[in-house]
Amino acid sequence: MTQDTIEALTFDLQGETFALEAGYVREVLDLLPETPVPGAPPFVGAVINFRGRVIPLVDLRLAFGMTVGETTIDNRIVVIEHPLDGEPTLIGLRADKVHEVTSIVADTTEEVPRVGMRWRADFIRRLVRRNSDVIVLPDLGQIFAARGQSAPVTALHTAQR
Repeated sequence: MTQDTIEALTFDLQGETFALEAGYVREVLDLLPETPVPGAPPFVGAVINFRGRVIPLVDLRLAFGMTVGETTIDNRIVVIEHPLDGEPTLIGLRADKVHEVTSIVADTTEEVPRVGMRWRADFIRRLVRRNSDVIVLPDLGQIFAARGQSAPVTALHTAQR
């Protein structure tokens, strides 16, 4: 792999394909029992037990203004390690379907258009063109920071302790 290529795990949220750098991904799990967190915003409204640790379960669909669909046999939880307040933090992300780890070449990516996007541009790092499809590389730092204004980052950190 060169500096101009990243390995990324692709997954679906409501029919849209997203990708996360594979280096953040710790594991892909079947759905697990969830424990609701009273008073937490829906974006991070539950925690799960991951190998004896309680970790927050984040629904990126809500960050992107999507509706929460029915649970299906394809749903998965992608456990990532992402820095929050400078500390590596385990976080579970809901996915409608997980696909594969793939190589993304830098010259197939482009900036997010300032106009015509249905999602907040600051929530997207880059867009990737793959054949006739577009893959969204979300900016998790921006998403967690913006959602933290309504308490989820506190809920994320609280769940870790």
